[in-house]
Amino acid sequence: MVLEEILSVLVGIFTDYTLRYVALGSAILGITSGALGCFTLLRKQSLFGDALSHAALPGIGIAYLFAGTKDSMLLMLGAAVFAWFGGIVTLGITSTTRIKQDAALGITLSVFFGMGIVILTYLQSIGGASQGGLDRFLFGQAAALIESDVINLGILAAGCFVVLIVFFKEFKIATFDGAFAQSLGYPTKYLGALLTSVIVVAVVIGLHTVGVVLMVAMLIAPAAAARQWISGLKSMLILSAIFGGISGIVGSMISSMTEGMSTGPVIVITITAILGISLVFSPKQGYLFKYLRKKRNYQGNSSKIGNISENGRSRG
Repeated sequence: MVLEEILSVLVGIFTDYTLRYVALGSAILGITSGALGCFTLLRKQSLFGDALSHAALPGIGIAYLFAGTKDSMLLMLGAAVFAWFGGIVTLGITSTTRIKQDAALGITLSVFFGMGIVILTYLQSIGGASQGGLDRFLFGQAAALIESDVINLGILAAGCFVVLIVFFKEFKIATFDGAFAQSLGYPTKYLGALLTSVIVVAVVIGLHTVGVVLMVAMLIAPAAAARQWISGLKSMLILSAIFGGISGIVGSMISSMTEGMSTGPVIVITITAILGISLVFSPKQGYLFKYLRKKRNYQGNSSKIGNISENGRSRG
């Protein structure tokens, strides 16, 4: 029975209009955020994506307030502008004050998110937020994706990967050793701003699917899972993108099998499961293999001690 339902969902990806575009949109999100999330993880800026996604919320409300339409491109443009501004504010706070990065991220996240809630509450009071579909950006509504949305997301994702491929060497050096990159003459500040802009685009892609609240999981979990298996940056990017794409497709399939189940949270649970498996079973970093190696070393040391004791007794 379960196998038949799974096969039906697999066939539905190719035949069912809604499921096809939900799966495609979720896969685009997973692949893009998985690849770009590697840089936020390696730069120790895991909460940076969270701050950007929360900073995007007031941009959505203001775009709707001035445009009076729920056109997805206009709303995403407003989200991108405010998310980018939030990223620049965070970088500005850390570079010009004695406030550390974690505190700056907390300030950006809370201030912009509070501003967004105020704007959405105002729109709700005049009958605009729910009618405009703005409330879905909090937790995402992947089931509402249509063909034009997926095309727009695909174009944005393609732009992200073009920038990533062109500036890969610069991003890599600046990520691992910013001082060395600066000594080589690389404009590290502009590279940081460019990388922030690309991550902003990834965040905007995710607002449709998983929403503001859960977007950070899609940036961090695939990269953290890939990190358990691979240490090289290029291979890590590819594996993280694969993990993200798989979680998007599988999460869409699982949510379609149960009526009323939200797709965004299921996608996040799916990538969390992949991360959990990676933490336990990866050969180099996994808890299971670490335990087995520790146990083998302990047994080896115990046998050596036993042999030494036996040799001592025989000589005595």
